[in-house]
Formats: sequence, C-alpha cells, structure tokens
Amino acid sequence: MSLHPNFNILNNDTNFETFLAGEKIFEIGQAGEVMYFVKSGEVSITLDGKELVLVGAGEIFGEMALIDAKIRSANAIAKTDSQVVAINEKYFTFLVQEHPYFALNVMRVLTERLRKKSES
Repeated sequence: MSLHPNFNILNNDTNFETFLAGEKIFEIGQAGEVMYFVKSGEVSITLDGKELVLVGAGEIFGEMALIDAKIRSANAIAKTDSQVVAINEKYFTFLVQEHPYFALNVMRVLTERLRKKSES
C-alpha cells in the first residue's frame, strides 16, 4: 500500500489464529463480524478466482464487513502460513478510543482500496 498505514500496536497481540497456506479464513457471503490484522504471512483476497489484493504482515483485511455489518464481499485465503489477529467490534472500538490514529489508518486502507477498484 502506498500510504503504509501503521498498525504496529497489534504486533504484540498474543491472541491470534494460525492458518496454513491454502486455508480459507472467510468466504464471500459469510457474516462479517471481525476484521483481521496480519502478524505474519500473506493473505490473498479473491473474487471469482481473481486475486484483488495480497495482504502482508502489518496490514489489515476484512474491515468493510466489520464496519458496515454486511456480508463478506470477497474470499480471504492464506497464501502462506499466516498468523492473524481477529478484531471484533468491541476490540475495534477499544483500539479507536485508545489509539485514535488506528481509525484514520483503517479509513486510509478503505479509501485506497476503493480508489484502486474504481480505477480498474
């Protein structure tokens, strides 16, 4: 990402899930109750078999469904063995209150992804 939002506050989070390469994290149509932060590895966001974005360590994904409480609009698959931190609405609210720039960084990610989508 060109803006390089900083989500380092989540690097030390010990509550993470591990996904093996090729394992689905979520799929289109599922309820989106959490977003994710990638501690390590790479996650491919796909739609109709096409990779929309490759998310690496230090980045987030799944934020749209958490924010608008809609169903997932894409699939997330671990491209490599990955560790991800799940962020539910309660944790998201805590992060925003304790680290106001967290919300700004999430908005920057959303904006950049929307701009890229509208350019294609």
